[in-house]
Amino acid sequence: MIKYFAPFFLLLFIITNALAQTQSPTQKKTIGIFVPLYLDSVFKSNIYKGNKKFPRFALPAIDFVQGAKIALDSFHLDNCTITARIFDTKSDSTSVEDLIGQHQLDELDLIIGLVKDNDLNLLADFALLKKIPFVSATHPNDNGIEKNPYFYMLTPSLKTHCESIYSYLLQNHGSDNIIIVRKPGSQEDKTVGFFKNINRPDKKELLKIKTIIPDSAWTNIQNELDSTRKNCIIGTSLDETFAKELLASIIKSPKNFDLLLFGMPNWNAFNAFGKNIKSEYKDFPFYYTAPYFNDKTDSLSQLIQNSYLTQYKGTPSEMAYKGFEMMYLFSRAIAQNVEEFSAAVNNYPNKLFTAYKILPVYLKGLNKEVNYYENKNLYFIKRINGKSSIAW
Repeated sequence: MIKYFAPFFLLLFIITNALAQTQSPTQKKTIGIFVPLYLDSVFKSNIYKGNKKFPRFALPAIDFVQGAKIALDSFHLDNCTITARIFDTKSDSTSVEDLIGQHQLDELDLIIGLVKDNDLNLLADFALLKKIPFVSATHPNDNGIEKNPYFYMLTPSLKTHCESIYSYLLQNHGSDNIIIVRKPGSQEDKTVGFFKNINRPDKKELLKIKTIIPDSAWTNIQNELDSTRKNCIIGTSLDETFAKELLASIIKSPKNFDLLLFGMPNWNAFNAFGKNIKSEYKDFPFYYTAPYFNDKTDSLSQLIQNSYLTQYKGTPSEMAYKGFEMMYLFSRAIAQNVEEFSAAVNNYPNKLFTAYKILPVYLKGLNKEVNYYENKNLYFIKRINGKSSIAW
């Protein structure tokens, strides 16, 4: 049995009537979905304040909820009722802190949140207090959360991305020329530090890695390239200008050099490498790690596209697929056994569009005490000429 309940505003284009099942459920579970809908910014007294197009800043959250709704409409759980409650984290009248203080969340069995900053920490503390899973759907940071085995981070941290790149290089390019290219900055210090720490597990370097800060003309990188070995170059900045200049400088390398460029996980979103890619960046690939990839050609993706077109007269964004997948997987996990939530997610035939490998992150210096759980599954994606594809 499926129910939908929106506590602040009934979104007719998102929330619909319940689907009734004939069997009597033996258990009931309630999922709280916390998303930045910005309803108070676009509605006044239930009247839409904008023009024909809905504001762009609210669309990712709306699509996530719409995808979750399609999942609940498409599948049912035997002997279990799932109630989905939608909370607008950008409400002017009621904050996450208010909801917790007013005991409006006490009935929840699972929290799924597109949240960050203070809201993320508040919900994590609440989940720990109530001993219910809190799935952080999109934020790639633990926000300093510690000793909370009920906190699940679905988008891997930057450290995990660096670990994945390093592991690949260790296994496949241990004798090749490995170069880290960085720019000055505290974020870059942190990112380079991840690689250095991984490379010295016993204070002895496993890989020989050079680190270079480009000169003003970006010519010193060429001096470090080796024509006799594969050159594995890692760009460790999250800055788009840096990424563009690094790619442009590498493309100018002699054609006989064997080059492999790794970027950071946000490089895929840079406009310079998008569909309208400029000629100077064409025909040269770079690789990045990502926890999620869906080419949208499978039958389940087609189901979502058809349902979305029928209900909302449009094309679903990536967030709709994520909302569908998370609702489908995690509703089944809590229907099994909350105490074994991570095992239920990992052991369930859980690959819809992507695969999850949710593993414990342990506190440093302590004996196997779980800090929180994090998705460690990452794909290597090849990006060339504005298009992405699975590399390995």
